[in-house]
Amino acid sequence: MTTVELRTSIMAELDQMSVEMLESVSHYVRRLRHHARTVNKSADKGEVPDIVLSLLGAGTPVADDDLNARKAYNEYLEEKYK
Repeated sequence: MTTVELRTSIMAELDQMSVEMLESVSHYVRRLRHHARTVNKSADKGEVPDIVLSLLGAGTPVADDDLNARKAYNEYLEEKYK
């Protein structure tokens, strides 16, 4: 096999790999877009619990001695799952 034939062979393989890679990336992007659309449609638009709002500073404030609002969150969960 001559150098010219070898280079032609390598270029043909690289072209094929480029096409396959482009198809793979295109497929991946389509899957991402599909997933983003389905997640957005199925997202629960329910009300945000008061404990979450309080942790964000928008709801009922938690006690100052309640480190990381653990007591308030525990009470919230107990009330929620009664």
